[in-house]
Amino acid sequence: MKIIKPIFNLNKEEQAEHDALVRSGYKSASLTPERKQEFVEAAKNTIAKNKMITIRLSERNLIKIKAAAAREGLPYQTFISALLHKHVS
Repeated sequence: MKIIKPIFNLNKEEQAEHDALVRSGYKSASLTPERKQEFVEAAKNTIAKNKMITIRLSERNLIKIKAAAAREGLPYQTFISALLHKHVS
């Protein structure tokens, strides 16, 4: 059996898992074109581009948002994005 050397560094635990798989004779399942396309689509959806939007906020709300973001240690735009994501998910 041909042993494939990983192209990345493994810690001791990961190396033990890898060695156990190799010793067991594990073989990867063949990937059908349909299944491959599913993975391609999933990857595209995962890395979908962000869209820019413009939103009008009162100055008072923006100040409160910036303060809350600072408490969380986040830029306020990231904080707003996280709030929106949490609300719609």
